[in-house]
Amino acid sequence: MSSKFHVVIPARFESSRLPGKPTLKIAGKPMIIRVVEQALKSGASSVVVATDDSRIKKIVTSAGYMALMTSVAHQSGSDRVAEIADKMGWPEESVVVNVQGDEPLIPPGVISQVAGILSAKYKEPSAGVATLFVPIETQKELFDSNVVKVVVDIAGRALYFSRAPVPWSRSEFGAPGNHVSEPQEWKRHVGIYAYTVRALRNFVALPASRLELIESLEQLRLLENGVQIMMQAACEYVPGGIDTEQDYEKICNDLDGK
Repeated sequence: MSSKFHVVIPARFESSRLPGKPTLKIAGKPMIIRVVEQALKSGASSVVVATDDSRIKKIVTSAGYMALMTSVAHQSGSDRVAEIADKMGWPEESVVVNVQGDEPLIPPGVISQVAGILSAKYKEPSAGVATLFVPIETQKELFDSNVVKVVVDIAGRALYFSRAPVPWSRSEFGAPGNHVSEPQEWKRHVGIYAYTVRALRNFVALPASRLELIESLEQLRLLENGVQIMMQAACEYVPGGIDTEQDYEKICNDLDGK
């Protein structure tokens, strides 16, 4: 557990696959509000929604929560988080957690967990970034390009992230949908990050990297520039985020049935 950390939730209205995603209602409540409420249960010192759309800000503030407008020129959620850190005046050693605005079922425990990786107990001098993974257990998930895979070294540092199945085992693949025989070898990256404010500022100041552009994964910018990313297995299962209409319909059906 981290003794003190902040949560920033980037939320933009435009989405190529699901426009207006943060405002969509799930069991009668806007998605972004569900994310905020989960984050507030994590023990964070503050929870801020970072948006470039007044409709999202109005939904959040009308519910009594905090939202701040950020530049429309930002290319990523990390850029929005960095702007909020500057606006809030958080010190460079402060820990800030970037929680995706499309994960309404994110467990509060994993938010506090990822913040805790950057506490004095775990922090290495060259590492100011941490994130999580969960096991991949089916080939369907393994071969899904929307599921980001991560390879981790024996010290718990990320070696590589990819949309492809890594590491590749020549002899372990059968028909799609079967359970893989060694699920511990494949890890799904959970899209939650903890940064020190210093590491976050350094990150967003870097230009997009070659591997980042190839895979469309901004965390590769850190690895290409020699920045260590500390990894841990999530303390509990983390459902995937909502990227498509099908994802949205599934979660609505699941919650309506409860």
